[in-house]
Amino acid sequence: MKITFLGAAHEVTGSCTLLEVGGRYYLIDCGMEQGSDDLENAPLPVSPAEIDAVFLTHAHIDHSGLLPKLVKDGFDGKIYTTRITADLCGIMLLDAAHIQESDAEWLNRKARRAGEPEIEPLYTTADAAAALRHFIGLDYDRVYPVSECVDIRFTDIGHLLGSACIEVWMREKGTEKKMVFSGDIGNVRQPILRDPQTVESADYLMIESTYGNREHAATGDMLDELVGILRRTLRRGGNVVIPSFAVGRTQEMLYALREIREKGLLADIGDFPVYIDSPLASESTQIFLQTDPVYFDEETKALLKKGVNPIWFKGIELSATSEESKAINFDTRPKVILSASGMCEAGRIRHHLKHNLWNAKNTILFVGYQASHTLGRRLLDGVKSVSLFGEEIIVHAEICQLHGTSGHADRSGLLRWVDGFRKKPSLVFVNHGDDASCTAFRDTLEFEKGLNAVAPYSGTTYNLATGSAVFTASPRFVRKGQNAAYEKLLAAAARLQKTAGSLKGRPNKELAALTAEIDEIVKRMK
Repeated sequence: MKITFLGAAHEVTGSCTLLEVGGRYYLIDCGMEQGSDDLENAPLPVSPAEIDAVFLTHAHIDHSGLLPKLVKDGFDGKIYTTRITADLCGIMLLDAAHIQESDAEWLNRKARRAGEPEIEPLYTTADAAAALRHFIGLDYDRVYPVSECVDIRFTDIGHLLGSACIEVWMREKGTEKKMVFSGDIGNVRQPILRDPQTVESADYLMIESTYGNREHAATGDMLDELVGILRRTLRRGGNVVIPSFAVGRTQEMLYALREIREKGLLADIGDFPVYIDSPLASESTQIFLQTDPVYFDEETKALLKKGVNPIWFKGIELSATSEESKAINFDTRPKVILSASGMCEAGRIRHHLKHNLWNAKNTILFVGYQASHTLGRRLLDGVKSVSLFGEEIIVHAEICQLHGTSGHADRSGLLRWVDGFRKKPSLVFVNHGDDASCTAFRDTLEFEKGLNAVAPYSGTTYNLATGSAVFTASPRFVRKGQNAAYEKLLAAAARLQKTAGSLKGRPNKELAALTAEIDEIVKRMK
C-alpha cells in the first residue's frame, strides 16, 4: 500500500500520482504541464500497461491532458470519473490532440526546409479517441468497487462542472486505510457551480495549494467591477479582450454578461457584440446547457425554472473557422472578445493580442489564474512589449484583472474545507502549488491546524500502511539538468560571432538577410 508523487509536486500543473494497493497500480490524474517547468518530474516507475485504472478529478488539461499518451504507450485499463467530466473530456482531449498535431505540422514544415529530422506529435486525434473509449462515467456521492482492494467515491468540489475530490478506500493484508484526493478545490459563491462539498473522514489527505499562501483580493461586487471596465473601454471605442479558459471560465463570463444585459447595467452604452472565438468554448457551452440542473447552484436552477438561459443572450457571435476568427479583427465596432487559451500560451487569443495590445483604447482583461512565466503573467506584471508571431508588439492597451473570479479556493477557503473533516487525517500531503505556496500551506496546516503535513517533491514514496516515508526525493531543478544544453548554446553563439567577423566584404543583400534571421531568433527568445 504505497503512494508515489509524480506531477504537480511544488508546481501548479501536471497533476499525476501513483497509488499501489494489493499489487495493483492506479493513477490519480494524468495531466499535462503548462506554463513554466521549473522542476523535473520523476518518471512513471511502472509501464503504462501495468496500470489497472485512472481516477480523474476533472477535465482541465493539466489534470487530464496526458491520458491519450498513456493509452498510446500501452495503458489498457479503465478511466473512472464523473459523467460530466467524461463528456467534457470528449471534446477537450480531441482539441488537445489537434493542437499537438498542428504544432508538429508547423515545426516539421520548418524542419523540412532546414533539412532537419521531423518530429512526431505527442499524441494524435486517433490516440485521444482511443483514450475516450476507456472512460467510465460515474455519479457523485456513490461508492463504487474498483477491485477487491479498492473502492472509490466522487464528491462535488465546485471547481469546474463535473469536478470532484476522490475518496479511495484501500485494503491490503488485513490493513484498511482511506485516502482523499482533493483535486482542485473550488471558490465559493461562483456562478453556475455548487460550493465545494466536504468529506467526513480520512486517514490520509492529498490537498492542492494553488492559493495556499494568499487570499483573494477583498473587492466590491465583481459585476460592478466588470461593468466599470466594459463602460470605460467601450466608451473610448475600444475592445475588451478576455483570455479565458474555454471550459468553465468562459461560461461564467457569459453568465455575468447575460446578467449585465438583463439588468440594463450598460444601457448608456447600448448594444455591443460578444464574440466567442473558440470552437472548444462553443462545444463546452453546449455541454453546460445540456447538463442536468441538479449539478448547478440554486441561483442557476432558479433561472432555468423561469425559462431563462443563464449563459446565452442576444448579441453573442460564434467564430468556428479560422477565417471567422480573423474577421473579428476587421470588425470596427467596440466589442468583447472571449478567446482561449486563458494564460495566452496558445490558441486564437494570441492573434487577438497581436491586433489589440498596441492600441490604448483597448483593454486586456484577465479572469483566471496566470502561472509564472506565461505570457498572461508577463502582461499582468507590466511587460512593455511582447513577441507574437515573429513581430514585436508594444503594450499600450489597458491591462487589468477581474477580481472575485478565481476558480480556486484561496488560503481561507482551503482551510474551511479541511475543517469539514470530522475525523482529521493523520497525515496531509500538500501539492499542486508553486514552491512558495506549497511550502507555506504545509506550514499553515501544521502550525494553525495542528495537522501532520508534508510537501513532497516528485519521486517521493510513502508506505500508507504505516504512514512512513519509503523514499524522500529532493527537488531537481530543470536549469540544473540543462547545463549541457546551455553550454552548447553558448558555443554555437561563439561560432556565430566568429563567422560574422569573417563576412566583411560580402554583398549587402546577403548581410542584411543574415541580420534579419538573427534578429528574428532574438525576438523569439524574448
